[in-house]
Amino acid sequence: MSINTDLVGRIYPAGEPYQVGREKIREFATATKSTAAAHFDLAAARELGHKDLVAPPTFAIIIAQRADAQLIADPESGIDFSRVVHADQRFTHHRPIVAGDELVTELHVDQIRAMGAGAMITTRAEISTVAGEKVATTVSSLLVRGEE
Repeated sequence: MSINTDLVGRIYPAGEPYQVGREKIREFATATKSTAAAHFDLAAARELGHKDLVAPPTFAIIIAQRADAQLIADPESGIDFSRVVHADQRFTHHRPIVAGDELVTELHVDQIRAMGAGAMITTRAEISTVAGEKVATTVSSLLVRGEE
């Protein structure tokens, strides 16, 4: 099945909120070898002006990939996940992600470009709090390899 180019412009609505927890931040910081005290120690985070532990900037990928999963799982997309290669990821932060945040993501399919037998799909995930405060925007490019 080929990639459905009619998906350009489609918006996948926000799903269930993602609860940002202290241990999730600590685990992510450890996994990414971040050593900033504000990721691990509440007093250090508060000293920097945050209400709770602050997540590393790339923590937003966790929330964004949950939104990308909607597109990949959509039977109309024509995407075979076994053929997907993550090509690029960019982050724009509107404010730091902190423990206690409840985040939702709306996914926009911005571009689908044919590349040989495959396609490059560019999505934009708009991450906000459940109250509507903008937190981050991520832009992701997925290469879907074509059948040989």
